[in-house]
Amino acid sequence: MDYAENILGTIGNTPLVKLNKLTAELPCLVLAKYETFNPGNSVKDRMALTMIEDAEADGRLQPGGTIIEGTSGNTGMGLALAAIVKGYKCIFVINDKQSKEKMDVLRAMGAEVVVCPTAVAPDDPQSYYSVAKRLAKEIPNSWYVNQYDNPSNTKAHYESTGPEIWKQTDGKVTHFVVGVGTGGTISGVGRYLKERNPNIKVWGIDTYGSVFKKYHETGIFDEKEIYPYVTEGIGEDILPKNVDFSIIDGFTKVTDKNAAIYTQLLAKEEGMFLGNSAGAAVKGLLQLKEHFTKDDVVVVLFHDHGSRYVGKMFNNDWMRKMGYLD
Repeated sequence: MDYAENILGTIGNTPLVKLNKLTAELPCLVLAKYETFNPGNSVKDRMALTMIEDAEADGRLQPGGTIIEGTSGNTGMGLALAAIVKGYKCIFVINDKQSKEKMDVLRAMGAEVVVCPTAVAPDDPQSYYSVAKRLAKEIPNSWYVNQYDNPSNTKAHYESTGPEIWKQTDGKVTHFVVGVGTGGTISGVGRYLKERNPNIKVWGIDTYGSVFKKYHETGIFDEKEIYPYVTEGIGEDILPKNVDFSIIDGFTKVTDKNAAIYTQLLAKEEGMFLGNSAGAAVKGLLQLKEHFTKDDVVVVLFHDHGSRYVGKMFNNDWMRKMGYLD
């Protein structure tokens, strides 16, 4: 009989799926690493499990403990799945720009959800970074995950996502393109692929309001680049330790409007019901057209599922309110 011992045994080994209509103008083969096939419907399941297992191994996470993390939703879902199987409590701190669906899903998985304002500085006591750190100090037998600086985040993708892409493309991958948030995915996958073939190009998708692109190009952390944005799951107003800029060949920025529009188009044109960052990734691919040739094999990673954005990018009233649709 072929079965998993528990739901955690179904993490990884997600398929590659060819994009057809939306990338027709590109000369290359475009393959999507379709991470919604993970049990928590996102790429974050991979690193959530690895971070927990590593914390268990070195004693940071003790039996019956409480897992505390600041999350945009998907990492929380992955942590919640592992916590249910392994017997931990969860408290997730989330900012108020995230979709209601993400908050509801986390609560449905038994987690406590604390909502913080988006439009504050990272070091403000009200920021979701600060609140998560404070709760971890106040609550006994708790562990603050800190996915931004936790090296197990990058490790998970170096050990699983990268090798899967290499194997699935028979080593023919020439470009890896992905939205950058905590940096674990792009750094782990990018490092693995470049160790196999140094000529592989790694491109990050950034958003306006985030510091990544300018910092990569100039080495300057420009606070003037920081302002609130709508796109979820990518971009940052900090420099997470998991972002290895030496692995990344370049960034392209995508507007909130284009990310939202292309998220809808993925569903309508490709039958791919995906999250907001996938729309940004597709528009970013099109912006990078000049970098691809007919012989290239481009892998783009799609982070999460469209069910978490039904009240936003898949709601035309919301799209019109935001000025994204006429």
